[in-house]
Amino acid sequence: MTYEEWEEDVHERVRAEPIWQFLGYRKALFFYELVWQDSEKLVSDRRGRAIAEQLVRSAGSVSANVEEGHGRGYGKQRNWFFTVSIGSARESKGWYWRARHLVSSEVLDHRLALADEVIALLVTELRRQKSR
Repeated sequence: MTYEEWEEDVHERVRAEPIWQFLGYRKALFFYELVWQDSEKLVSDRRGRAIAEQLVRSAGSVSANVEEGHGRGYGKQRNWFFTVSIGSARESKGWYWRARHLVSSEVLDHRLALADEVIALLVTELRRQKSR
């Protein structure tokens, strides 16, 4: 599934939220969608079950903390949630690395690159908000 295919399938009520305008949020939701799909393969191996649980939790935390932070308006609380979101994205990268024996190298490369993109978008937004 491509990002464009996924985006077309997102429910209109999700797309109507103001946070939808932030590309980092959309990419974080897409990242979670891919984690969800990848977890099916991970849980098929006994060793991958714990990794799948951690990966679903950490990847879900990325977009959830952006939502929470956005709901707080602007300022220190929002920035704190965005910082937590960055940490969860970095944690997700670590879990993908741990899963490298259970996913293809193409999947690993794509997921790590997507996580890096999400992190860069979050860091940029955080810096922009702090400079206000």
